Amino acid sequence: MPALMLQGTGSNVGKSLLVAGLCRAARRRGLSVAPFKPQNMSNNAAVTADGGEIGRAQALQALACGLPPHTDMNPVLLKPESEVGSQVVVQGRRIATVKARDYAALKPTLMAPVLESFARLRAAHDLVLVEGAGSPAEINLRAGDIANMGFACAADVPVVLAGDIDRGGVIAQIVGTQAVLSPGDAAMIRGFLVNRFRGDPRLFDDGYAEIAQRTGWPGFGVVPWFDRAHLLPAEDALDIGTVRSGGRVKVAVPIFSRIANFDDLDPLAQEEDVDLVMVPAGQPLPGDAALVILPGSKSTRADLAFLRAQGWDVDLAAHVRRGGHVLGICGGYQMLGHVVRDPDGLEGPAGEMPGLGLLDVETRMQGDKHLRLVKAVHRPSALAVEGYEIHLGVTQGPDCARPFALIEGRADGAVSPDGRIAGSYLHGLFAQDGFRAAFLEALGARSSGLAYGAGVEATLDALADHLEAHVDVAGLLALAR
Repeated sequence: MPALMLQGTGSNVGKSLLVAGLCRAARRRGLSVAPFKPQNMSNNAAVTADGGEIGRAQALQALACGLPPHTDMNPVLLKPESEVGSQVVVQGRRIATVKARDYAALKPTLMAPVLESFARLRAAHDLVLVEGAGSPAEINLRAGDIANMGFACAADVPVVLAGDIDRGGVIAQIVGTQAVLSPGDAAMIRGFLVNRFRGDPRLFDDGYAEIAQRTGWPGFGVVPWFDRAHLLPAEDALDIGTVRSGGRVKVAVPIFSRIANFDDLDPLAQEEDVDLVMVPAGQPLPGDAALVILPGSKSTRADLAFLRAQGWDVDLAAHVRRGGHVLGICGGYQMLGHVVRDPDGLEGPAGEMPGLGLLDVETRMQGDKHLRLVKAVHRPSALAVEGYEIHLGVTQGPDCARPFALIEGRADGAVSPDGRIAGSYLHGLFAQDGFRAAFLEALGARSSGLAYGAGVEATLDALADHLEAHVDVAGLLALAR
């Protein structure tokens, strides 16, 4: 069955969004289409129906295709645990934690599962749309490559190269990529796209023609800036910001160095009465916040040390003394207890670290990672919710006698005696409209009536319309073979 790969001139040039829009456009044309990314690097993961994990961007692309996320859609996921090492997840399961310099030796063994997953998708669907990672111009990484040209050549998939004009120098991005590629790799590229143009795209006609003339590649369009991109789940924590200023209820979120599953916050950013403040390193937590959310973390003890290095532990203690509320999600929940123990070194060097002491619980890292989609009941509101668990460790203690939720009858999380401090392993709660409204109303925010899931679907449709208006979608689909 046909397939087409979209590669980029660099990271964050908009590949994921372009693939999502093309997935929705192809689906609306009556095609059974699936997304695929051979290798992704992200701590923003989604749990799949088959009990594994993939990059969140591929879960969004699956939604654009009308499919449940599956581990075959992202067979290799790298989850950074430190500045020099990452956890390696293959077909949804963790197989190792390796340092960056050792990953090159591991890569050749990963092409087989990558091609295996791709073959299953290709056999099950009319079309597979593939997203590259980083840039094929990183020729120092070409040996053993599974993410870009290594995959394209092995699977014989034609490539379209996307450049980002918003960051400047798009002519050099695209022409320079061709200049450094080997002739065989360059021959895999069948055209180019220019993404994120602000203003009248006709103003770039001369530059567009120059790229075509210098490369010999046909252009498939200039894509104007898509203003509604912020309504889709964020790929990077820095992409989440205050969408509406002036909200009555301020929610502050410290940006951990290894922040994970931060798409939990996306629905809050769209609430009219919420001022969501993502607090970067070196900045204090705002003193007028009604709620501080400690988000997920890929490495709880490392981010607990990072939190203290910023002075956020002092800010958080002052916030609690002022009567503020705190919610810890997953790794953030583990930080709220008295201690985090990792005797087997599952998230770094073996050892333990004192927690923040805001909940009377303790955490011990042990056993296999919990990966499951769940249905639960939020105890304080008695509202039914759906979400997912993706964590290592077991948390126990007296405050667990007041669980945050019941998951199929099993207690999850903990709540302080006064109800102002809470922690839970459940991700995805704020995507539930009823729960989000009740939770925010308890903080004094007015319900906006936001239908978050319906809004994501409508935005994907708008993205497909956007591409249909500015891109030769028919020409791109005709390239697939």
